[in-house]
Amino acid sequence: MPAFSLEPEQIAWCAELRALAADRLAPLAARGEPGRVNRPLLTELGRLGLLDRLFTSGAVDLCLMRESLARVCTEAETALALQGLGAHPVHAHGTPAQRARWLPRAADGTAVAAFALSEPGAGSDAAALALAAAPDGPGGWRLTGEKCWISNAPEADFYTVFARTGTAGPRGVTAFLLPADRPGLTGEPLDMLAPHPVGRLRLDAVPVTADDLLGAPGEGFRVALTTLDLFRPSVGAFAVGMAQAALDATLAHTARRDAFGGKLKDLQTVAHQVAEMALRTEAARLMVHAAAAAHDAGAPGIPRRAAMAKLLATETAQYVVDAAVQLHGARALHRGHLLEHLYREVRAPRVYEGASEVQRGIIARELYRDLPAAPATAPQEEAR
Repeated sequence: MPAFSLEPEQIAWCAELRALAADRLAPLAARGEPGRVNRPLLTELGRLGLLDRLFTSGAVDLCLMRESLARVCTEAETALALQGLGAHPVHAHGTPAQRARWLPRAADGTAVAAFALSEPGAGSDAAALALAAAPDGPGGWRLTGEKCWISNAPEADFYTVFARTGTAGPRGVTAFLLPADRPGLTGEPLDMLAPHPVGRLRLDAVPVTADDLLGAPGEGFRVALTTLDLFRPSVGAFAVGMAQAALDATLAHTARRDAFGGKLKDLQTVAHQVAEMALRTEAARLMVHAAAAAHDAGAPGIPRRAAMAKLLATETAQYVVDAAVQLHGARALHRGHLLEHLYREVRAPRVYEGASEVQRGIIARELYRDLPAAPATAPQEEAR
């Protein structure tokens, strides 16, 4: 797929997704409880075949789904994304037995998945995680510690959990598939700004065996990073969808709102602001499409491209939603207004799956890694 355009079939599919979100998903989302897993919504996503596409399609399809749903129903978008984030390591790294047990239920929405990486002392610095996996007999471990800010916790049915089985740093991390009914696993929900289900997990000598490994011991950080390389551009797609929803609302509002003897859109400052919102939204969309297409093609520089897409799109969405609130005035601050909802939703993506500062670090690291080695004696810069 060219990075700068969509095929007619893809455009039609996105329109179909928006219609389904409005007709079938938004009513279920409205009946959900903020901060709790909405199982009827997840089941409907499975019935529509969207969850299955998380495991049968690539990054481009994932981005198209997330942007399309986000423009209409952010709750549906988030339910889909969290299911994919939690279950993708099982799809990509699980054993045949693990895949047979959990992926069909993840795809039909009857089992809720979660990705348990962050900890109270290891958020952005994921390599610093401290959840301990102590050896327990031949081929077994006991997990002890905490996970925090885990989406879908503590209500998920299974977790991809990352624990330290070796020395400090990335090479000592191992990934496990942890069913929620294991003894010693408890948790509680957290009251967050955005209405997503987010919670804390406590693990008190939770037993795991070699059958629960996702990948080999010590390869957990690779499991985490390959998952994030896929999902980071799609976080950008979520952000682009919110930005487009805010832009659509602003166009409609400024075209009909009377102000200073004309319509609000006739004021040059307003028109220029709207143009800037549209420009930044489209630029972010193009970078997301380019990163997703590069991922699916196996092109070089995937971590850098993914980080750039997430960084630009999430920062852009924050700007666009904030500008939309400003142009709408006080009405946008009423509880229940679309922009009040988007204003709360748009802040979190700049933090989760690597904060904006982390993305800048990844970009810089990858740029310097690709830099040709300097000669032993650098030539003096020419005099000017």
